[in-house]
Amino acid sequence: MAQSDHKKFFENLSGAGKAIGVLTSGGDAQGMNAAVRAVVRMGIYVGAKVYFVHEGYQGMVDGGDNIEEATWESVSSMLQVGGTVIGSARCKEFRTHEGRLKAACNLVQRGITNLCVIGGDGSLTGANLFREEWSGLLDELLQAGKIDNEAVLKYSHLNIVGMVGSIDNDFCGTDMTIGTDSALHRIIEVVDAIMTTAQSHQRTFVLEVMGRHCGYLALVSALACGADWVFIPEMPPADGWEDLMCTKLSENRARKKRLNIIIVSEGAIDSNNKSITSEHIKDLVVKCLGFDTRVTILGHVQRGGTPSAFDRILASRMGVEAVLALLEASPDTPACVVSLCGNQSVRLPLMECVQMTQEVQKAMDEGKFEEAVRLRGRSFENNLNTYKLLAHRKPQSELPHSSFNVAVLNVGAPAAGMNAAVRSAVRVGITEGHKMFAVNDGFEGFARGEIKEIHWGDVGGWTGQGGSLLGTKRTLPAKYIEKIAEQMRINNINALLVIGGFEAYLGLSELLASRGKYDEFCVPMVMVPATVSNNVPGSDFSIGADTALNAITDTCDRIKQSASGTKRRVFIIETMGGYCGYLASVGGLAAGADAAYIFEEPFDIRDLQSNVEHLTEKMKTSIQRGLVLRNENSNENYTTDFIYQLYSEEGKGVFDCRKNVLGHMQQGGSPSPFDRNFGTKIAAKAMLWISRKLKETYRQGRVFANTEDSVCLLGMHRRALIFQPVVQLKEETDFVHRIPNEQWWLKLRPLMKILAKYKTSYDVSDSGQLEHVVRNRSKETENVAI
Repeated sequence: MAQSDHKKFFENLSGAGKAIGVLTSGGDAQGMNAAVRAVVRMGIYVGAKVYFVHEGYQGMVDGGDNIEEATWESVSSMLQVGGTVIGSARCKEFRTHEGRLKAACNLVQRGITNLCVIGGDGSLTGANLFREEWSGLLDELLQAGKIDNEAVLKYSHLNIVGMVGSIDNDFCGTDMTIGTDSALHRIIEVVDAIMTTAQSHQRTFVLEVMGRHCGYLALVSALACGADWVFIPEMPPADGWEDLMCTKLSENRARKKRLNIIIVSEGAIDSNNKSITSEHIKDLVVKCLGFDTRVTILGHVQRGGTPSAFDRILASRMGVEAVLALLEASPDTPACVVSLCGNQSVRLPLMECVQMTQEVQKAMDEGKFEEAVRLRGRSFENNLNTYKLLAHRKPQSELPHSSFNVAVLNVGAPAAGMNAAVRSAVRVGITEGHKMFAVNDGFEGFARGEIKEIHWGDVGGWTGQGGSLLGTKRTLPAKYIEKIAEQMRINNINALLVIGGFEAYLGLSELLASRGKYDEFCVPMVMVPATVSNNVPGSDFSIGADTALNAITDTCDRIKQSASGTKRRVFIIETMGGYCGYLASVGGLAAGADAAYIFEEPFDIRDLQSNVEHLTEKMKTSIQRGLVLRNENSNENYTTDFIYQLYSEEGKGVFDCRKNVLGHMQQGGSPSPFDRNFGTKIAAKAMLWISRKLKETYRQGRVFANTEDSVCLLGMHRRALIFQPVVQLKEETDFVHRIPNEQWWLKLRPLMKILAKYKTSYDVSDSGQLEHVVRNRSKETENVAI
C-alpha cells in the first residue's frame, strides 16, 4: 500500500463491494449532519454503498424504509443544519437480544457490515456489544432460516467506527466532541445579550447550562465571559462557600462592577454530594446581599442553532477519517473511535475510551474529584487551572512580591480575542506579583511613551470585546528603536508580551537584533499569535482566525440560501488573508464550497475552465447552486473580477454569477468562544513563562537575558503548545509572502475537493495508526484544544 516515498494514498483503498451504514444516536448535537455528509460522500467517492439508518438504533431494529441508500445529492444543504437530519432516538429494544437480532437481520439483507455510529458513550458501547455478538446473531438467523450459509460467510464480520457527538464534551480520549463548540456559541450569545441588559440595572444573573455529569460547558463559558463564580460537578466548593461567594460578589459591586454572572452546571454538587441548584444560589444572593437576581436556564437552546465553523470542520475531518478506518479495518481490528488530539485526528480503541469515561464517573461518585479531573484529560485540566488562576483576585498581602515590570502590547491588525489575551496576561501577571504596563498603539505608541500601569479592575469585561482595546498598529519598531529603548529604560520594563500577527513576529526579530546596541532589549520577550490570516510561523492557530472563519461561514450560508432560492446561480466570494489561503480553504470546507483558489496551490486558466465545467455538470443535478472562494492575493492576474467575468461568460445559459468581497467583516464583531478561550489560555501560559525567565535571568539586581531562547513565540503545534525561539523560526518562514513554508491545513484541501466531487489525491500517511488512550500526558505535550 505504501508508495516509494513512504506516503500512503487512499486511492489504494477501495470501497467497491462494501456497504456502510451511518446512524446518529442518543442526544442530538450540532455538526452531526456535517459528519453524516462527510461519511456519505467519502463512502460514495471510494465506491462503497452508503445507507442512512434513520432514527438511530430504533430504525436499525425496525428496518424497512428506515434503512435507505444515500446518494450524493441527498446530503446536500445539510452542512449548515443543526441537530440531525436522519433522526435520533433512544432505543430500549436494541438493548435486548431480540432487538439486536432483528437489527442484524436488517443489515445482512442489505449487505451492510460497516457501521459508522455518531453518538455518545452509551450509543458507542451498544455498537461494540453488537459487534461482539455479531457471529452468534448470524448463526441464530441461519438456524431460523432468515439467512443462508453464503450470507453467514460473506458477512461474517461487523466493523464499527465511532464519532462522538455530544454537546457536553464528556467523552475521554478526545479534546473536543462534535457539538461542544456550537453549544458554547449558544451560551456565549446568551451571556453577551444578558450583559447588556444587566448593565442597565445592576443585576446578578445565575445562568444554568447543560452538563449533568460534566462541567466542561460551564467551565469554558465561565472562562470565556469572565464569570464571577462557576459551579461544576468536578470541583465542589469547600464548606463555607456561601459566605465566600457573597463576599466576592459584594467586593465586585463595590468596585463599580454593575453586573455579576454566576454559571452553574446542571450537575453541580457541594462537598457533601448535595445538588447545588440555580434557584438555591439566587435565594442565597437575595437573602445575603439583597441584589436584584435573575435565573436563566438555557436548556435545549444549547443543542439548537446552526453548527459553528469549528464543528463543521471537526465533523468533516472525522467523517472522512471514519470511512478510511472502516476501509482499513480487519476482523482483528478493535472497534475504534475517531478523536481529536490537539490539532490531529487520531484513532483510539472505543472500549478504552468508554472505560475511562466510566472511570471518571466512578471517581466522582467516590468523591475523588482531583482524580476525576485528571482522568478527564489535559484539555479539561488546563481549562480548570486557567480558571483558578484568573477567577479570584487575591488580597495584596497574599501575592508574591516581585520587583518586575512587564509590558503588554498589541501589534498588527486587530483580531477578535486580543482583549481576552490582554486581560488574562494582566491578571496572571498581577497574581505572579509583577507590575503590569499597557502600551497603546503598538510600537508607535511605545516610542511616544503611551505606557501606563494597568490594574486588575481595568481589564474587567474585556473577554467579549472585539478588536483591540489597547489600540494596535502595523508599524515595525526598527525606525523607532532608540525611542523604544529609552521608554524601556524610563519605565524600567523587564519583560515584553507582544500579542499580534506577522508584524509582531518581525518586530520581535528586530528587537532581538538590536540587543547588541541596546541593553534595554536584553529582557525576556514572548509573542502570542493573533491574526485573522493565521499566517504566523510556529503556530497552527492564531487568535482571531476562528472568529473570521465563523464570519465567512455565516455569510456563505446566507449566500447559499439566496442561490438555492434563485437556482442556477454561482457565487464567487473573496476572503482576506494576504497570501495565506487558510481562510479561503478552511472556510470553503466549513461552507461546502465547490472550489477555493489560493496562492499556495498555483492554478491556471485550465483549472478555471475545468471548475466551470464541473459546475455546469452540477447544474444538471438537483443541486443548482455553486460557491467558489478566492483568497485576496491568490493570483495577481486572475482577480476576483476576472474569475467572475470568466464564469459569467462560460456559464451563459447554464448559470448566472454573482460576486461578493467580504472585506473587514471577517475581523468579526464579538470574538468566538474558541478565540476567547484560546486567547485566555495561551496568554496565561505566556505570562507564567515570563515569570520563570525573569527569575532565571535576574542577576546582581537586574534582569539580563541575551540568549536566543529568551525571545520566543508560543504557538499550538500539532498536539502541544510550545515555546519556540524566534531565531529558529526564520528557517520556516517565507518573508516575501509573509507565510510559513509549511502549513498543516493544506492537508485539508483534498477533503474539500472530495466532498465537492472532484477526483483528487489524498495523503493519509498521518492517519491509520490505532493509538491507546493516554492517561496522564507529560507536561511537554499539554494540548490546548478548547
